[in-house]
Amino acid sequence: MADKPESARSGVAINAVDGRHAEVVLTGDIDALLLRDLEARLVDPRLKTAEHWRLDLRGVTRIDLACAYALLRAVTGHSGTAAVLGPRRAVLRTLRHTGLDRAARIEE
Repeated sequence: MADKPESARSGVAINAVDGRHAEVVLTGDIDALLLRDLEARLVDPRLKTAEHWRLDLRGVTRIDLACAYALLRAVTGHSGTAAVLGPRRAVLRTLRHTGLDRAARIEE
């Protein structure tokens, strides 16, 4: 059986929430096809109550501007802190283009 293409493994998941901390994990190619799902998950009530967000982007191969802006809106609308973990160079470039690097701590 052949492996699925990378885009078939793309997604957004909320993996850990303990009241104070939340982790959002994005994987694969984050583009317009995932925008609605991304936006829906970013308004999850569990994220609203967390003081600190970890946005794990280590598995992201590409992110388009619309999705990067969705992350920026969520982070700037959140009253706590946020850290972005492990973005690849191309992903980091897009995040910087949106200004997310000024709203969240980037951990390369």
